Amino acid sequence: MLLEVGFLVSAYIGKRRLDKRRHKNHMLQYDSQKEHKKQLINNPEKLTNPTEIHEKTDKAFDRQLKVSFVSMGASFISQFFYAPMKIVSLGLFMSGGFPYMKEAETALVEKRKINSDVSDAIITLACLATNQYFALSFMHMYYYLSLKITSKLEDKSKGMLMNVFEQQPRNQVWVLKDNIEIEIPLEALQINDIVIVKGGEVVPVDGIVTDGMAMVDQHALTGESQPVEKEMGDQVFAGTLMMTGQVCVKVEKAGKDTSLAKIGNILNHTIDFKTSTQLKGEQWADKGVFPLLGITGLALLTVGPISAMSILNTNIGYRVKLITALQTLKHLNLASQQSILIKDGRSLELLTQVDTILFDKTGTLTQEEPEVGRLIVCDHLQEEELLTYAAAAERKLTHPIAKAILNKAEESQLTLPEVEDSNYQMGYGLTVTIDKKIIQVGSIRFMDLEGISIPKVIEEEMAHSFNQGHSLVMVAIDHQLCGAIEIQPLIRPEIKEMISGLRQRGIKHLAIVSGDHKHPTEKLAKELGMDSYFYDVLPENKASIVEELQKQGRSVCFIGDGINDAIAMKKAQVSISLSGATSVATDLAQIVLMDGSLSNLCGLFDVAKNLNSQLRNGLMISIAPLPIVVAGGFMLHFGIFSSIIVNQIAVWSGVGYAMSAKLKRDKTALKVLP
Repeated sequence: MLLEVGFLVSAYIGKRRLDKRRHKNHMLQYDSQKEHKKQLINNPEKLTNPTEIHEKTDKAFDRQLKVSFVSMGASFISQFFYAPMKIVSLGLFMSGGFPYMKEAETALVEKRKINSDVSDAIITLACLATNQYFALSFMHMYYYLSLKITSKLEDKSKGMLMNVFEQQPRNQVWVLKDNIEIEIPLEALQINDIVIVKGGEVVPVDGIVTDGMAMVDQHALTGESQPVEKEMGDQVFAGTLMMTGQVCVKVEKAGKDTSLAKIGNILNHTIDFKTSTQLKGEQWADKGVFPLLGITGLALLTVGPISAMSILNTNIGYRVKLITALQTLKHLNLASQQSILIKDGRSLELLTQVDTILFDKTGTLTQEEPEVGRLIVCDHLQEEELLTYAAAAERKLTHPIAKAILNKAEESQLTLPEVEDSNYQMGYGLTVTIDKKIIQVGSIRFMDLEGISIPKVIEEEMAHSFNQGHSLVMVAIDHQLCGAIEIQPLIRPEIKEMISGLRQRGIKHLAIVSGDHKHPTEKLAKELGMDSYFYDVLPENKASIVEELQKQGRSVCFIGDGINDAIAMKKAQVSISLSGATSVATDLAQIVLMDGSLSNLCGLFDVAKNLNSQLRNGLMISIAPLPIVVAGGFMLHFGIFSSIIVNQIAVWSGVGYAMSAKLKRDKTALKVLP
């Protein structure tokens, strides 16, 4: 048997020398092709093709799996029926066994350490030395079969994760050139080209609708459950589905610059991260090799080589890598199904430590579009008249305040008169003519610029509204101020249920951070049941609040708009934004709630907590075979087959457990069931 082991090692050394010689010749040939090298550097996408690499890896697994099946048959015949067949078995093993040896060589020579790869190589040589050909080939068959099956499971999980945000457009698109529709390749699109998208097609670019009308399903990017109507001036995103209608879209971003492509890049980076539990398990596996070798040596002296090999075959390394990777992928996928984009996988682990959440007020706790509060009138003007004139003036404007006034007029079922003439001053107000009356709508500053005096009653109401955190839109008729419309921030409808859910999940401290003055901030904090609030806070000072809380021993999650709160987000342990698909590239938050609401925040904490729990349990499943096989080796004289069976039970139990987490939806937030 020692001769066979020596032959194997000699063959391996000879093959490695041949590989190095071929690699050297290849590098010399490559260096001589200067122009070719320059072209590859200028076009880095041609250097590596992930799809090709993955296909080659799959083909290699298939080939090795087939060889391992044949090797198992040959070794069975040689061990139990016809001994000379072991030469065939050895040759087949050599064709598939070198990956073990190569990894062991890398660990010993390059990394200068003894790890789980080295223990695998030792088991291989020990099986040969003790004539355990069938056990060795069976072990290799199971190894490659496991790789094949788990590779399929991992591909499925990755595919599901990517497909949540991605629908592929056609390779060819129709563009409008000199009023003629022509078909060109998708990659040939240029900025400002006009693309024609019809019902049933996937939008190929990020852009602005210049003509037409359509219903677009964009739930993958924004989380909206209902299709959205798109018309001239509206923005559309690559990867969304045009359900009905037809539009012309002016290209703003195409190819790798679209929001969809950037989300794909984020997901690719996130998928490959390793949790601290996985890293800890891998460290345990490597550090445990020396004690395992010691126990194996003791077993060799007391119960013999067969039981010693069974003990050595219980290294936890590959089980930890497999089970924890599948668990992480599964939970990233669960989050993405709720339009939660995890940009930094570590944030899922850090969420389980968070005990304090800071909410930026404007745009986070309140909606971007405010609502109309009180209608304040003077000079005997009726409230309906005031609202009618203001809404008619604001009809063609799209800013949030104009939309709030128009919504109020629609709720009141008012009929709006036609505007005869209009003049809009950016940031101040507008002047229009309605029924030969001059209507002026705008801020107090606009009225001052127009020389319109402010009645005392309006001044008093303005002071009251200011203390409440509200603002007033003034309305003047024929240069006389006749009333004002109070604009109030609209609290997101999901906030109160969300806060209750966070309390149930153990969050101890909730606080508001606002640039508003004390009274409205305090009022909102009390209304929502917050623990504290910070007012008159400038954007650059929000980070100081985060640091102060961290000095008190708190683990802080900051939830804001993702851009103005950049410094605070960097300081916090976890940062979350509601910016959505439009600003994924510039958003510095680790997690983006793509639907633009807080309705899935509690569910995000559920996903993080469940992942943390599953990782711990998965680590225990990975370790479980070790004491069983060690005890079995010393007390029951376990053989190598017993070790293989126990190990595989643990592997597939761990895989099944990793893939079993599911979402359960309730009224307040998603929940994760193990």
